[in-house]
Amino acid sequence: MSTFLDRRVFLEQGLRLSLATAAAGALPLAQAQSEERSADKMGEMRSDALASQHKAGQAFSNYGMPSVYEKRVIRLIGSNRMVSGNGVSWTPLESLEGIVTPTGLHFERHHNGVPDVDPARFELLMHGMVARPLRFDLAGLLRYPLQSRLIFIECGGNSNAGWHEEPMQKPVGSFHGLVSCSEWTGVPLNYLLDEAGIDSKATWAIAEGLDAAATEVSIPVSKLREDALLALYQNGERLRAENGYPLRLVLPGWEGVRQVKWLHRLEFTDQPVMSRNETGEYTQLLPSGKAEQFDFVMGPKSLITSPSHGQTLGLPGVYEIRGLAWSGHGSVAKVEVSADGGQSWSTAHIDGPVMSKCFARFRAAWKWNGKPAVLQSRAKDDHGNIQPTRARLLAERGRNGYFHYNAIVSWAVDSDGTVRHVYA
Repeated sequence: MSTFLDRRVFLEQGLRLSLATAAAGALPLAQAQSEERSADKMGEMRSDALASQHKAGQAFSNYGMPSVYEKRVIRLIGSNRMVSGNGVSWTPLESLEGIVTPTGLHFERHHNGVPDVDPARFELLMHGMVARPLRFDLAGLLRYPLQSRLIFIECGGNSNAGWHEEPMQKPVGSFHGLVSCSEWTGVPLNYLLDEAGIDSKATWAIAEGLDAAATEVSIPVSKLREDALLALYQNGERLRAENGYPLRLVLPGWEGVRQVKWLHRLEFTDQPVMSRNETGEYTQLLPSGKAEQFDFVMGPKSLITSPSHGQTLGLPGVYEIRGLAWSGHGSVAKVEVSADGGQSWSTAHIDGPVMSKCFARFRAAWKWNGKPAVLQSRAKDDHGNIQPTRARLLAERGRNGYFHYNAIVSWAVDSDGTVRHVYA
């Protein structure tokens, strides 16, 4: 039968395999790379690998770029052909490791293109129900103490194909890739709230961006005080235009639409603005007939990125299951994995450190016996929230859902090693 192994056993077995095969000249990896090669072939490969030692290399550049051999690791784009600049790009989660998403691969959602904002003319306005309206240019904001945090951002519509009747057969990133994790650096918004003197009756803030869609959303002042960040940097460098240059709002754990890019205005009021993005969109019709509105927090979620759709296992043997988990409520406390469609579960190893509202990378050693299997993962956060099964999510939310899909994802491994998406 297919079983999960203790991580130490997996590592020890891998070391023994490496020592045993090194003397024979085979690659010290799993059975998937155990193909025998002739001495002539091995010599030819070694010669090719050392060719770079016999000629000068390429010149270096002012800004580093990925290797040309990794040119296929890109975001896929889904755009609206009827509206220029409207669409999304998905992070290729299946091609990445660790918990930090490279800036150039961070997912994007655009409603009307990427604006060209001149930083020399930029201002942030804070007004409305405040004692002292404030204006800040970038130099003024940079005078405040900065804070850095690793935080995931997930689009409220991520994984929405999970509501479909039939499981989508696409790579992980093309299905679940509207989520990314970066180190965001900026000014804690609470500093400025105190300076502006927010009226005690002002329970909402209306955040507006400088894009042509004039994106505006309503945010409770309590969230702004709790942990909101006016982000100026992403992964150590100034924000890129696509991610909100020169200033964006980061609301740890909340749906992406609230985290306004190209932020230029915060108006404090005693009621929400009821914009299109919180009435006609980002609401859900429930089985009761009522529409759920202002569902801010992204629930606990995990997914196996390897093995997953589009990948193929080699010979039966030991494989490392890898994946990501996150929760908008706090930290990931536990991730469990199953190889029998959820009938039994084993605890996965989580790489440290584990941080609140941040990606967590999990791993598990799995011994595949060559027979069909169904791989799953489920996350539990430090507030006791557990990732639901698809059946439970549908029972609670109905079939008219589109946003906040966080059900357990299932991958079927067939006897020939192919992997496909299934509902289990």
